[in-house]
Amino acid sequence: MIVGVPRESYPGERRVALVPMVVPNLTKAGFEVVIESGAGLQAGYPDSFYTEKGAKIVSNRSQAFATADIVLQVLCYGSNDVTGKADLLLLQRGQTLIGFLRPFGSAEVLQQVAATGVTALSVELVPRTTRAQSMDALSSMATICGYKAALIAAERLPRIFPMLTTAAGTITPARVFVIGAGVAGLQAIATARRLGAVASAYDMRPAAKEQVQSLGGRFIELPIEAKDAQDARGYARAQDESFYDRQRELLARVVAESDVVITAAVIPGKKSPVLITKDMVEKWRRDQ
Repeated sequence: MIVGVPRESYPGERRVALVPMVVPNLTKAGFEVVIESGAGLQAGYPDSFYTEKGAKIVSNRSQAFATADIVLQVLCYGSNDVTGKADLLLLQRGQTLIGFLRPFGSAEVLQQVAATGVTALSVELVPRTTRAQSMDALSSMATICGYKAALIAAERLPRIFPMLTTAAGTITPARVFVIGAGVAGLQAIATARRLGAVASAYDMRPAAKEQVQSLGGRFIELPIEAKDAQDARGYARAQDESFYDRQRELLARVVAESDVVITAAVIPGKKSPVLITKDMVEKWRRDQ
């Protein structure tokens, strides 16, 4: 059984589906591991790191697909809507494809993948249970997204995050507003707080209030109540458009008072609601 890892083709993608330290676990279990040359370079893993652990390096993408029984990718076609379609020609009937597939994004794309005859396993659908925790790639990536969102905001904002007392006077801390207090949102709050900002957050799920406050953030409560705000897994439920209209109206006031807004609201299986409109951005404070 051969595990193949092609280089990620999505523009700017630096991740790799398999790191060198995992290779010995696979070879010990009886697998062979084939890596496309340069697949791990952007993530800090040159080819030599893989060969030292027992993997075989192949020179091109076609070889990585052609020799593999199991193909591992970070962004499979579905998640990769820019260059991913080209991989359809490389997939072979009977192969297993594992990676982020965004299965609720497009039925047409799923049908195209299915037509190749592969068995596709979408890692973002791994259940969020204790037993499956080590395979929860979705939460892991969401944590990193929240962390990086706060860092990028701190770098881009034309003022600093923490309060500083200088010889010329005191600089007040930046105000960071996070919409959506899931895994990514909570990490954004925690990171903004660590950088010294004043953090606040909104989530339509009442249960999120305690989590936000536990991180030192201020929970924004709006005079609007969602119907069946969350499902049995704790995820937010989609609401009707009248709810979102009222929500946007109320959020506009909070956004206007903020220096940074990080949007992290998501509804599994559906397109994320538009909570920040162009009109809201244009009316934002002039000194942002």
